[in-house]
Amino acid sequence: MTKSAIANNTIISEEVDEPPSKNVNTHSTTDEEPPGKSFVHGNNSLYNHVPASDWNDWKWHFRNRITSIDDLAHLIPFSTEEIAQLKLVTAKYPISITPYYLSLIDLADRNDPVRKQAIPCIEEITMGILGMEDPLEEKRDSVVPGLVHRYPDRALMVLTDICPMFCRHCTRKREWHHGGWVRTNEQIEPMLDYLRKHTEVRDVIVSGGDPLTLSTERLESIISRIRQIAHIDIIRIGTRFPVVLPQRVDAELCDMLSKYGPIWLNTHFNHYREITPEAAQACDRLLRAGVPVNNQCVLMRGINDEVDIQKKLCQGLLKIKVRPYYLFQCDEVQGTEHLRTPVETGLKIIQGLRGHTSGLAVPHFVIDLPEGGGKVPLQPDYVLAKTGGEMIIRNYSGHIFRYRNPGAEQLEMKDIIAAAEAAPVKQPVKVGVRVGVKDAGRLSIRP
Repeated sequence: MTKSAIANNTIISEEVDEPPSKNVNTHSTTDEEPPGKSFVHGNNSLYNHVPASDWNDWKWHFRNRITSIDDLAHLIPFSTEEIAQLKLVTAKYPISITPYYLSLIDLADRNDPVRKQAIPCIEEITMGILGMEDPLEEKRDSVVPGLVHRYPDRALMVLTDICPMFCRHCTRKREWHHGGWVRTNEQIEPMLDYLRKHTEVRDVIVSGGDPLTLSTERLESIISRIRQIAHIDIIRIGTRFPVVLPQRVDAELCDMLSKYGPIWLNTHFNHYREITPEAAQACDRLLRAGVPVNNQCVLMRGINDEVDIQKKLCQGLLKIKVRPYYLFQCDEVQGTEHLRTPVETGLKIIQGLRGHTSGLAVPHFVIDLPEGGGKVPLQPDYVLAKTGGEMIIRNYSGHIFRYRNPGAEQLEMKDIIAAAEAAPVKQPVKVGVRVGVKDAGRLSIRP
């Protein structure tokens, strides 16, 4: 079918096999799938009439995305005033929601965390003066159109701006104005040529939009050419399909990816309610194909900004064999200010996880700095003081310890007591020396 690609303000026509496609066989759940429900309508009854054959077909979901407020209003009740406001928002920031993801919304809860990620709100434009269109300066770091080379050994390939769902917190919200584009073969070749010439690049991230909106055949044509470059060790795919349309992760896609490893996949579960049987099966298929799955959660106000929610999310991810990789501070993107939290919120979440659950369930809290500054991990302040070769450290439960850093001078007792007194503890500190062969000489300071 014919698609329009928009790049460098030029509209280019190209014959590509984009979804929904008649040329790719539809995959349906078979007996080879892991145990689980193959047909789930989520938390509401909006789609109970849909046959399982359609519900399990990702192209059906793609064709039937909700892309207007009028369509949405037929499914979810809004007041006349709300409809007018939502149309104002979508005039600037369009809407796209898959039936699958819409089915996860609790329609009785206007503050539902799934709803907030998918359905527009008036704050997107009333607070739209705050933030930047391109806070990460991707355009500045584009070495050729569509290829961002910021870090020494990594490069980012942006293949399309088409997504199955427009997440309201999207970093590339600026691209929604363009109406959908796909890189042509003529545009992809300069990206590949750059990668061939720059041998320092060993890791390529394939992103979008969402690259899995491309047909499996088209995606393979790109991945296979990346894999032919000898110095490229790792290919990563950034996609939210396992969360918003897990039916896309079918046997055909997984069979293709298995041929070009090592391939890693990063996705975006932001709330434990998104971990459904379908999502779990999608991740299981990827893992069986040799594709590890990492999660990059975005921290958002009123959605996942509490310790208990994050703990339940991260522990739930481990149950489906997905690694909680990053907890991202929400980027400073125009139209997302209402979702952004103080940095301290993320630090408190990490502090509430560390030591209170498995280390495997604790992601890195990261800020992607504006102006292309890159990702910086942040941690709660566990080190209270450093003098010479010793440190005063507070552990996860608030107890304070002296730690000797080998090869340097020792802290004086007055320095230890001063640091302990200055530490943010609720009760006066008591100083004592632990006794024992293994602990001899270790000082323990406890509230």
